[in-house]
Amino acid sequence: MIPDMAPLTRPKPSLVSLSSAEAVLAESTGDAAFATTLAKGLVVLEAFKAGSRLLGNMEISVRTGIPRPTVARLTHTLAELGYLHYDRDLAKYRVGIRALHMAHPLLADMPFRQLARPLMQEFAHSVRGTVSIGLLDGTAMVYIETARSGDVGPHTPDIGMPIPVVPTAMGRAAAAILPSADGAALDARLQAEDAGVWADLGHLYRKGLAQCADPGFCTCFGEYMPSIHAVAAPLFYAAGPRRAFAINCGIPAFRLDAGQLEAEIGPRIRALAGSIRALINEDEPVIARRGALPMAAADAP
Repeated sequence: MIPDMAPLTRPKPSLVSLSSAEAVLAESTGDAAFATTLAKGLVVLEAFKAGSRLLGNMEISVRTGIPRPTVARLTHTLAELGYLHYDRDLAKYRVGIRALHMAHPLLADMPFRQLARPLMQEFAHSVRGTVSIGLLDGTAMVYIETARSGDVGPHTPDIGMPIPVVPTAMGRAAAAILPSADGAALDARLQAEDAGVWADLGHLYRKGLAQCADPGFCTCFGEYMPSIHAVAAPLFYAAGPRRAFAINCGIPAFRLDAGQLEAEIGPRIRALAGSIRALINEDEPVIARRGALPMAAADAP
């Protein structure tokens, strides 16, 4: 979010109020302490997402709503600073190497990843799937560590890749360990920001929250990617920086026997989460049960 001076004009954001730079820019009209040009530069950087490695100024303008002349000045500046790289042959920009520098301090602040990785890799090999740790960021989960074994199908997790909360086991597991107020705020935001997804999958999201309390893991049978079934368990909640972590395992559906995800893989991912917590001296997270669903959602199959 926007550091330093922003708290002078609005309350410190909660864990689940973190929005894209574009959303914050739209909400900050009239805030004298808000650096609009800086925010627009970050909006430009956020336009480069998976599947959008090369973008021209007009494409960025269309994606962000920022006028093309302004985009041209921003991309030129970002390229001069090394955060973008200009491909002269294609007349397009790609993310520059310096942007990668920004990720290192954050990853270095989570050294438990290195301790967890050998256990994750062993698990991934044993089930011929992927095992990943994710961090909740607003309405998305961001992979911060991953291990995989061989051919894992169409979804190959990678560090820094975001996935949505509602349709994923990992998202549900992280949401389950939020403090009550943050959990309620996240639920409201998820419902407001994508009413269609909530109408289709909100009851499964809530079911996943309940599963994390008992039996301690939640399941996903292709809601995010039809060919991949997954389980996830809450890992831990870091109260200081207000970070919610979860660990998941994704396996191509054709490799699973009926009931295997719930009877075998789920208890194992819950045990793996416990082993990682023991390594890093973290307590088992508290799961605050959410309020009841509205009747229409509660009656959904």
